[in-house]
Amino acid sequence: SKLAALFEHPLYNIPIPEVTEKDKLFVVNPMEKFSLHSSGSDEWVSNSKAETLLPTGKTAYDTYPSWLKFHVGINRYELYPRRDPLLPTLLRDLATQSIVSSVQKSGGTQLKLIMTFPNYGQALFKPMKQTRDQETPIDFFYFSDFERHNAEIAAFHLDRILDFRRIPPVSGRLVNITKEIRDITTDKKLAKTFFISPVGNICFYGECSYYCSTEHALCGKPDQLEGSMAALLPDKTLAKRRSWRSPWRRSYHKSKKAEWELNPNYCAWVRETPPYNRGHRLLDLIDMTILDFLMGNMDRHHYETFEKFGNDTFLLHLDNGRGFGTHSRDELSILAPLEQCCSIKKSTYLRLQLLATEPYRLSDLLREALAADPLAPILAEPHLQALDRRLGKVLVAVGHCLAR
Repeated sequence: SKLAALFEHPLYNIPIPEVTEKDKLFVVNPMEKFSLHSSGSDEWVSNSKAETLLPTGKTAYDTYPSWLKFHVGINRYELYPRRDPLLPTLLRDLATQSIVSSVQKSGGTQLKLIMTFPNYGQALFKPMKQTRDQETPIDFFYFSDFERHNAEIAAFHLDRILDFRRIPPVSGRLVNITKEIRDITTDKKLAKTFFISPVGNICFYGECSYYCSTEHALCGKPDQLEGSMAALLPDKTLAKRRSWRSPWRRSYHKSKKAEWELNPNYCAWVRETPPYNRGHRLLDLIDMTILDFLMGNMDRHHYETFEKFGNDTFLLHLDNGRGFGTHSRDELSILAPLEQCCSIKKSTYLRLQLLATEPYRLSDLLREALAADPLAPILAEPHLQALDRRLGKVLVAVGHCLAR
């Protein structure tokens, strides 16, 4: 396994700083046991007398479902640990746990569903909209592109291979539209959009600002539909997040250009602007830029951080569905922050160099990681080959900076 060898490499074993109580997203009472109300009501209770109820040798933490363990493990430095024994369990739960509720997620330009499991865990479901080998048409604007379920799955694994670990875990899943969406939804607006196609497939289209119409309906075969299931982050009422507009946001206009596209010295202004004028925020944004370039994602207009940790924390890499749309050309403008600022974390640069070597070739690592997903193969082969080509271009860009 190249993947196992990669995670044993010294560059993937650089210790994070000591995690103190104030560095944890949640401070948990170790005596609180996760249990359901005996009445069977839809809520869980903490029991402070857990030690009297648990078998010998078990801790209260052992009673937590995988989604709650994931939330409790988030800290200032990482969304989940490098060697997280929980990860395979959480991915398996996302792919197999029974679904007790499906409702449409509000907001956003395209249809997404929030699905709930019996243990109160929740996942964001993005349905399949196009096949693996369909490329985004060359005349499409980036903001009118489809969101792809397989891009969400591939982005999670790529983010982990780069050792960023800033994307919540994602698994592919085959969902039964009839039993796991239509028959159990309490969303009246969603329920009104189901229909049976002329060939007998179950379809629905929901309500959203783009692609929610009978012409863009999502149809099963006859009711089986692929999609990505992403573990939801803690509710914002429990862990507030702050949304930041990216300084290198595109204009989202068919003819206007953004300031960074016109001003070659744009980075000098960014460096003087909070929160980029201190700490590692700008370097973290350049990490995100590299991830987006490798995927071909032009749609990174905002990013989020956990409010509790202020400026000294990682960026959340959410909403990656517009990645992996085009393998035949590389969008070099995505690399603008790297090229204009000529800055990169040393650890990121060393890992990128490692991933360009034969024993740890990036395409081989991602291919291996994706092979374990229930919907494998996740990416068409040309997308994997494009990763190696794009990685070479990132290293060339850093080389130009070093030469300057």
